[in-house]
Amino acid sequence: MTTVLFWLAAACALAYLPLSPRPASVLRSVLKTASVALLAVIALVDSAPFLLALALLLCATGDALLSRETDNSFMAGIGAFAGGHLAYIALFLSHPASDPSLIFSKPAYFWSLIILGIVTATLLTPRAGDLKAPVLIYIPIILGMGITVLALPESGALRWALPAASAFIASDLILAAEKFLLPPDHRARRITPYMIWLLYRGAQAGLLIAFL
Repeated sequence: MTTVLFWLAAACALAYLPLSPRPASVLRSVLKTASVALLAVIALVDSAPFLLALALLLCATGDALLSRETDNSFMAGIGAFAGGHLAYIALFLSHPASDPSLIFSKPAYFWSLIILGIVTATLLTPRAGDLKAPVLIYIPIILGMGITVLALPESGALRWALPAASAFIASDLILAAEKFLLPPDHRARRITPYMIWLLYRGAQAGLLIAFL
């Protein structure tokens, strides 16, 4: 059953890809949400850690909200994703193999995330308008997810957790650049929706695989 659900989720993700740069629609919202919601169902059916299923469900909720593309839905979507990241943080730190001392075993990665957070906040603060507060709250939460994943050993299926978390951060950074930094006619906008979706959806699948 889980194999069928996994391929159904992949089919939804693939079907959503060409729709990612298009205006909001019911079909677009359904495909985007189902792609991650089905991963949450897999986590529940396979008796994966509850925090994994919770994180995926919260992110699927965020997908549904962000797909509407209004400022109010964007703020609500940020809240849902922040909850998802907090669930991932709790998952990483509570896993039986977790060792918080490992966080400092990759100083280059650790400090790169800290610097990235400072630069991102500096760039977005004057451009986020009414969304400034939720954006500034969200930045340390997602970077916290990227830092706490270092507490997991890179062995077995858990080796997928770090690249998946890194891809998640990359997708959010591109989304932030697209929404707040890139001019409406910038050529990069031709590819950013596809990059965001491929990185984000790959991240969620990778995190599911890491903890099943």
